[in-house]
Amino acid sequence: MRAYGICYDTGFLNKGNSTHEPFDPGRVQRDMRVIRDDLRCTAVRITGGALDRLKIAATHAAAAGLETWICPFTTDLTGDELLALLAECADHGERLRREGAEVVLVTGSELSLMNKGFVPGETFLDRSKVLARQGPELRELLAALPARMNELLARAVAVVRGRFGGKVTYASLPFEGVDWTAFDTISTDTGYRYAQIADRFPELIRAFVAQGKAQGKPVAITEFGCATYKGAADAGPRGGEIIVWDEATATPLGLNGEYVRDEAEQATTLRELLETFDAEGVDAAFVHAFAVYALPHDPDDPRKDLDLASSGVVRVLDDGTWEPKEAFSMLADYHRRRAPTCQAPCIQLG
Repeated sequence: MRAYGICYDTGFLNKGNSTHEPFDPGRVQRDMRVIRDDLRCTAVRITGGALDRLKIAATHAAAAGLETWICPFTTDLTGDELLALLAECADHGERLRREGAEVVLVTGSELSLMNKGFVPGETFLDRSKVLARQGPELRELLAALPARMNELLARAVAVVRGRFGGKVTYASLPFEGVDWTAFDTISTDTGYRYAQIADRFPELIRAFVAQGKAQGKPVAITEFGCATYKGAADAGPRGGEIIVWDEATATPLGLNGEYVRDEAEQATTLRELLETFDAEGVDAAFVHAFAVYALPHDPDDPRKDLDLASSGVVRVLDDGTWEPKEAFSMLADYHRRRAPTCQAPCIQLG
């Protein structure tokens, strides 16, 4: 691959809460240096819903010499609200780019599910429940969705390209039916290998890369990962569903049962996925995630150890600090062997 990356959450906003608290710019700066020097990543995908945090993290990532993918990950916004946020991100991305940073602007993530106007429901949870239903109504809904998606994405690309001179992409879901004509890279958030598709996962990635080649465009896996309990690999993107959530506040209450920590399974899964992406010609891939601050580690009580559901390669402690998991060391070694030139020079930003 050309770019070995990791996702960095600045705070997914839902029900008035953020998934990254407290947000300390000084710690963010140190995290970016760790991502560059210790994990040996070459790229980072900056996600979250708050403009000021996206700008802070992107600035520190660019200063560390990382290829910086600015990627608003929003919830419950209207199309116009999203476009306003993208315009601000594009302005900031262009400033970083003109100062020497390599910047990619991502025009949103999983918009059909996360934001208003595509799937019935006022909240992310409401829309998730609609998409979980089977039957003719869902098929009819999904059939009509691509036209609306591409209308908004066309407006988003126009807004971004009017302010930003770098590469542009979108972090998609398969059923959204994105028209990639106006984008530079074809990207998907569905880089997970779960039990139902494990035997044909390389074939699916090969087909995804072929789709890009047919359009003369590179492809990116903007999200892939594994939670940290025994059996999480088979669950794939649903590994976090062992959490019981307070629906009114979008805060975790605990685990729904007893689970066994298995950091080796997480590390092995990430390595095998990276090997597949390398073998099949993926251009860039982003591990999800560096840290999941909303799911802290409890070393004393497995029933309260929310980090078991976390796909972070570090475990977050109650005081907001973190410790590396086995996956951290695996990634560092993999990147050292596969991308020995990972260590880019720092950039002096104005």
